[in-house]
Amino acid sequence: MQKTAPLISPVLIVGCVIVMVSFAVRASFGVFQIPIAEEFGWLRSEFSLAIAIQNLAWGIGQPIFGALAEKIGDRKAIIIGAIIYALGMVLSASGVTPAEHQSYAWLVGFGIAGTGFGVILAIVGRASSVENRSMALAIATAAGSVGQVFGAPLAEYLMTMMTWQSVFMVFAVAILALIFTLPFMRAPVMTSKAELEETLGQILFKACKDPSFTLIFVGFFSCGYQLGFITAHFPAFVTEMCGPILPGGALHSMGITTTSALGAVAISLIGAANIFGTLAAGWAGNRYSKKYLLAGVYVARTVVAGLFILLPITPLSVVLFSVAMGSLWLATVPLTSGLVAHIYGVRYMGTLYGIVFFSHQLGSFLGVWLGGRLYDTYGDYTAVWWIGVGIGAFSAIVHLPIRERPLGTPAAA
Repeated sequence: MQKTAPLISPVLIVGCVIVMVSFAVRASFGVFQIPIAEEFGWLRSEFSLAIAIQNLAWGIGQPIFGALAEKIGDRKAIIIGAIIYALGMVLSASGVTPAEHQSYAWLVGFGIAGTGFGVILAIVGRASSVENRSMALAIATAAGSVGQVFGAPLAEYLMTMMTWQSVFMVFAVAILALIFTLPFMRAPVMTSKAELEETLGQILFKACKDPSFTLIFVGFFSCGYQLGFITAHFPAFVTEMCGPILPGGALHSMGITTTSALGAVAISLIGAANIFGTLAAGWAGNRYSKKYLLAGVYVARTVVAGLFILLPITPLSVVLFSVAMGSLWLATVPLTSGLVAHIYGVRYMGTLYGIVFFSHQLGSFLGVWLGGRLYDTYGDYTAVWWIGVGIGAFSAIVHLPIRERPLGTPAAA
């Protein structure tokens, strides 16, 4: 019988702190696009490829760290992830060639996998009761958005006082400090007797045979594409394509006087709006069909992105887009992870969600890399933006046939 557990617990609090710091650093990389490219005279695609590799490594590492956490323990897996993450940041600070940054990006990506959603959401999911699970997953996901709120502006601010290399070192120290929070993370294994008796190989075999698992896997691809592209390229996109910030306007009066600053603030606005959007998704996920909610999120993203690129790009449209897209940003994560837990159970949620998340990161890799490549080819981001609109609509359709019931449960008559 499922044990009851309070919504707010030490496991959830520590999980939120880890995700927040991990995502604050991750969300800041777009801010470094122009400074690094200008310092070394690189093409936009060269640093973009490093960020793309980072996202791909994150995707590859996610099921690995999920399985590792289930094998050696959650906290040991997080420690390994934090050390790899910090090492990647330190080495990246010394990199002076595209090849070096692209090589070290593998370490950063694997480190994010060990301190990110795959491991943390599995811990939170196991520590939560069925009644609280969707909301607990949403709170942990929203913590990533809190990190995004201050990550990019903090990087922008620190670079006014120190070099980007020094900023990387500061971030490495912050990541290592996460290890000191782990003594407070003791997650109970809250699973049914049937789940405890089932092996990882058995549930993987069942999941891979289930068409719904394939649909969830395919559907998560567009989320990664859109998030990866916007996180890595939107600050540069705004810097170069947005209309001027006029003196006397609201943004100017708040100290945002350049499109470069607006680009960093846009990432922050996306994160702020996503806090509320993700919590709303968690609330709704406890009450309504997760697959239909996911389809709705992807439809809304398609409309918002399409309107933004069709209309003139002004400081006001950047702000409106950031708030609208932000409200949908990570709303897919508690719904997708909750869907995995609902259908396949929480015993091996880390590994199963990690596999699904690999699709997300394949999309991130393509969004980041293609953004840089098409920019160098055509001089703007229009083509890669419309690709994102198209695959967003595709994901909305893909979620509709999913059978939203625990695996092995017969359909209602």
